[in-house]
Amino acid sequence: MSAGTVDRPLVSVVVATNRGGPFLAEALDSVEAQTYPRIEVVLVDDGSEDPEAIRRIVAGRPTTTVVRQSAGGVSTARNVGVSHTRGELLVFLDDDDRWHPQRIELQVEAMADGSVVASYCGMRTVGVDGEELVAADQHQVRDVHDVLRRTMGIILPNLMTRRDTFVRVGGFHPAFRRAQDLDLVIRLALAGDLRFVDRTLVDYRRHGNNNTRRYRELCRSIDHVVRLHAWAAYERGREDLVADYRASLARNRRYAAWRATASAREHARRGRPGAAVGDLVWLARFAPRAPVDWLAERTRRLRAASERGVAAPDVPAPGASAADVPAAQVRATDGTTPGVTAPTPAARR
Repeated sequence: MSAGTVDRPLVSVVVATNRGGPFLAEALDSVEAQTYPRIEVVLVDDGSEDPEAIRRIVAGRPTTTVVRQSAGGVSTARNVGVSHTRGELLVFLDDDDRWHPQRIELQVEAMADGSVVASYCGMRTVGVDGEELVAADQHQVRDVHDVLRRTMGIILPNLMTRRDTFVRVGGFHPAFRRAQDLDLVIRLALAGDLRFVDRTLVDYRRHGNNNTRRYRELCRSIDHVVRLHAWAAYERGREDLVADYRASLARNRRYAAWRATASAREHARRGRPGAAVGDLVWLARFAPRAPVDWLAERTRRLRAASERGVAAPDVPAPGASAADVPAAQVRATDGTTPGVTAPTPAARR
């Protein structure tokens, strides 16, 4: 190893999984194909039913260490993984995603500025066979308010953070099984600057391994996480941040309306009227203000577009199709193991 290589920071990759899955080998292959020379990988087997299947996939990968534990949830698994690493920089890989070869190298370069606590990159959604479904749409945040309003598409799969900052903000909250990466991103944004790498470097895979009720759990979890942070901001007298969290809650309600009505339509198409009604009843209870939120956002965008003399970007109405919903909006609400449905996979654990 050359002296120049030794001088580069060690990057630790943490993979938390409770299955081998059809994509794990491809995910690990994408780490081995990185152009950056100093990488270690810790894979946490979070109580999988077939640990030998995971070990067979990992066999022959000298930079990968397997840590097995009883099932404790993805937040705990990732924290355990970090505790077994040595790197200055941390990256988290889901077991069904994959990276482009320069992902680590370019994000390490973005972290050279000491004021940057985390970097993130462009991330597209791909299908089972790797075909592009939704192009990357991330952008550089202007300030912490963009992050708290969730307008930027920063979730765990496209994030790199400093180890010391991760520890300082408390890592992953072990009580959160959904939206734990949203909680972490908020705390990182409050701790320092986030730097964008304007390249598509992560493939975020959409596939059918999810269940129909998880969008409800996800929306409730996002609501819970955002309200906790809003209350903390209120207690500190940060009314500017409280306004950001209110905007984030409205975004979550719009997502809930889109996801519930889409699910209801699918149930109706399949001849399950009871399930369709169940989706709509849940929506009426969880987000009764969703139509009002949509109208307010549409009015705001029309006014802003009029002032700039350009056409207004569309705001998907409740029940819009997946193609009508900006990918960043879905990813900003959906990023758990995680992740998400429709254009991006829904909670995959």
